[in-house]
Amino acid sequence: MCPHLNFCLAGNVRLYHLSPKPSKATNAERNAKVVVHVKDSEDVVKSIAYAKDHKLPIAIRGGGHNAAGASSVEGGLKKLGYVGGGAIWAQVDQEAIKYGLATVGGTVNHVCQPDPLPHCGYGWLAGRHGLTIDNLKQRSAESNPITRRPVVTANGSILTANDTENSDLFWAIRGGGSNFGVATELVYQLHPQRKTVFGGSAVYTPDKVEKLVELTKKWWDDVGEDEGMIQAVAASPDGKPVFLIIFFYNGSEEEGRAHYKEFFDVGPVVDNVREIPYEQLNSLQNPQTGHGRCYYLKGVSQAFPDPKATMELIQKVAEIAKGGVFKPAMLHEYFSLGKANSVPVSATAFRRQVSSNILTNVAWEPEEGVDKTAEAREIAKELVDIKSGYTNYGHDDIDIPSASIASPTGDHGAKRADLAYASNYPKLQKIKKTYDPENVFNRWYPITPA
Repeated sequence: MCPHLNFCLAGNVRLYHLSPKPSKATNAERNAKVVVHVKDSEDVVKSIAYAKDHKLPIAIRGGGHNAAGASSVEGGLKKLGYVGGGAIWAQVDQEAIKYGLATVGGTVNHVCQPDPLPHCGYGWLAGRHGLTIDNLKQRSAESNPITRRPVVTANGSILTANDTENSDLFWAIRGGGSNFGVATELVYQLHPQRKTVFGGSAVYTPDKVEKLVELTKKWWDDVGEDEGMIQAVAASPDGKPVFLIIFFYNGSEEEGRAHYKEFFDVGPVVDNVREIPYEQLNSLQNPQTGHGRCYYLKGVSQAFPDPKATMELIQKVAEIAKGGVFKPAMLHEYFSLGKANSVPVSATAFRRQVSSNILTNVAWEPEEGVDKTAEAREIAKELVDIKSGYTNYGHDDIDIPSASIASPTGDHGAKRADLAYASNYPKLQKIKKTYDPENVFNRWYPITPA
């Protein structure tokens, strides 16, 4: 086992108006030599120095949400939300909505911020407000004397990153994530948000799928900024195939049901869609992504809904689930991409795309002394081959062996990063050389310093 240093962030949320938890995926846990619970930027500086002095690799745990192992390693008036490192999205949602405000977060609310640093961030509000990284608004320390918003870099510097101060670093962390340092606080743009929304899940039998996919294609051609859905190909606990849709409409139940009338007319066998408090929206997927289980995630993209491939997936997922070991699912994310793609590719490090994301999620219960990750990886590949990235899920449609995760600084890791960041990669390499020439931070699509 390779000893390492793993430091956790524990944060809070503060809102201003201005001009350690368990690992999500048990199979991604590693045995740390040292675990440091930091309370501020100075603690992070000391932790990095200790790791470098003792030649220990570093993992930024945040909330431990990353299932690919990046969170651990073996051995007018601006409305802003100040989010401490280690705070979870549930806290952000709950605090902001008290004031009728919200920002773009993920669709699972037990994810920490930063975890480790923002990689992109599609969410239910992305159609109206863009990606999470587009709402990241780092301000200078002078703008708020109560607190600082630093990024701690590999040499121990505590830097403010924004459009005018260390702007290259600010560009890089919005998509390049934890390759450049540790964010101990992030500042997000908040937007007016109604306090209730139409959301929840509806379950359909397989014979309804062809009709639902055709409706999706029709709806997707004219999708609006206040709507979205996630369609999941999954299996019930007894191994029967199901097709589940999580609906979202940023309005009342009356408006939402009218908007999705054709989908409800198809006839779900379970209908749990209703008007809910906004802060519950990002908790709808929590039961399927709880902490303590093992997960293998793989992200791919699709140009348009495909009924034939979806039917094949339903049968395959049910077949795997009947084995009683793995619980696979494929989640098709449909968020309006207009706002996100109105930002030029060169504006941030993230590789923007015109296609929707599909998350392949293979879950299983941990078993002492048994590692089923390799088997889960093959299952995910089978499912993706039927439906054939999105780097936030830790795996993508880049055909590089996943062993690169265990050895992130090797050739495979470099090739993964090159393909993941596309045209932005050369610029990222130059910035990496400035802020982390020794490649201290190398757990997430590691960037080779140029």
